[in-house]
Formats: sequence, C-alpha cells, structure tokens
Amino acid sequence: MTIDKVLNNNVVISHDENGAEVVLMGRGLAFGRRAGDPVAAEKVEKRFTLHSDQLSSRFQQLVTSIPLAHFMMSERIINHAKLSLGKELSDSIYVTLPDHISAAVERYRQGLVLPNPLLWDIRQFYPDEYQVGMEACRIVLEETGVAFAEDEAGFIALHFVNAQVGGEIRDVYDMTYLMQAAFRIVRAVYGTEPDSGTLDYFRFVTHLKFFARRIVTGQNYGDGDADLLDVVWYKYPRAFDCARKICSYVQQEKKFHSGKDELLYLTIHIARVMEKGA
Repeated sequence: MTIDKVLNNNVVISHDENGAEVVLMGRGLAFGRRAGDPVAAEKVEKRFTLHSDQLSSRFQQLVTSIPLAHFMMSERIINHAKLSLGKELSDSIYVTLPDHISAAVERYRQGLVLPNPLLWDIRQFYPDEYQVGMEACRIVLEETGVAFAEDEAGFIALHFVNAQVGGEIRDVYDMTYLMQAAFRIVRAVYGTEPDSGTLDYFRFVTHLKFFARRIVTGQNYGDGDADLLDVVWYKYPRAFDCARKICSYVQQEKKFHSGKDELLYLTIHIARVMEKGA
C-alpha cells in the first residue's frame, strides 16, 4: 500500500487491495513520510475501514485532534463491547466513542464531572450496555489513571445503544427520556415500583424501547382490533388508564398518535408487570 494522505505523524490514509479507503494508525507511522511513499507495514498498529464517506471524513478530522492513545483505548473498549453484547455495531461508534472518551478524560483532568440524570434509567433499560460502560471506566482508569464516576458509564452505555439502533445519539436520549416518563406514569398510577426482577418487566422494557423508537422515527402500529381493546379495557381498567396516560403524554410532548394497537399492547404489558396474575 502507498500513502495517499498524511494526517499526522501517527495516521495516514491509504487504499487496500480492493480499492477501499483505509485509515492506518501506528506510532511514528508517517514520520518523515509523504503522499506517494510506501506504507511501513511493520509500524501499522490499527487499521480502520469506514463504509460511509461522511463517517470517514469525520473520523479523519477526529484523528488530528485527539491523542492516538485515546483511539487505541476506545478500540479496546469497542472490541470488549462486541464480545459482551454479541451484536453488530455501526461504524459510527469508531467516531463517537473516541470523541466522547477523549473529551471526558480532559474534563475529568480539569475537575469537571457531569452528572447523568438518566443513570438510574440506563441501568434499568440497558443493563448489558451499562456493564460495558462500567468496563470502559475500568479500562480508562487502567490506561490513563483517570477515575470516571458511574455517571460516565451511563453516558458511554448510550453510545453503544445508539450504535445498535442507528441514528443520532440525541435520538437515544429522547428514547430514554420517553421510557423514563412512561415509568414515572406507571409509578404514579400504581403508587409502587415495578418488580425489575421478573421476565414480564424485561418484556415491558423491551416493548418500551421499540415504542420509544417508533415515536422518535414517527412510525406507529396504527389502529387495530377495537373489540379486543374493549375486552382488555374491561379486564384491566387500571392498566388501561395508565397506558392511556402514557399515550396522552407522547401525544402532547411529541405530537405522536399511538393508535389502538399501541394502547392495547401497553395495557397488556402494564397489567402483567403491575397486576399479579394478569
């Protein structure tokens, strides 16, 4: 391979044997080199191929502004997440996570620790991603000596949630706030906390994730079987009232019409979680 572009002493742009653009990293990889020179293969430590021109451009901008060590550390975290979560992750994680990690390390060194108002909800809604966030905090401490607070694990977790569902990180925040609001309504109606240790709770959280995703993307189930909804309304009036309040909330806050099917499914899930024997 030959060097197409030198980004800094440690990073170059090249093309692989298939003609795909690649970002190559290694300490001193580009020192004294210029475009057209052969790549010193023995110095290449990391190789990235991003499948979006926009992501590739953002990645190139990022590598010139943050330390190489932060990229290496972030890739270690990403590799752990892939094994731990067992899911495909968007290329975007190679841009968003190093950017976040590097900025957070600098913030902490300056004594700036940001509270995470969604931390409790992230632990409940995204437990696997939260554990990845906690491991990321351990890796950061090991490699930099900077001790992230648990709040930071929550912020990191949302990057991995976003890398699975696609879209923008602000969408994930919107989704989490919507789920938070739904549980707030459930607690207000029933005057108690749902039992987070049950399978029905897990199913409800999963449903809320997809419900929140539909709200953010503007997709809904529509209106289905009104007769079945009447049966459920009669059998679980409290759960129905709770579901209707959730739907009213998203209508007011997001101008999203949930439809009868959504009301039906929410009612059933709430009844199973909050009304034993439902």
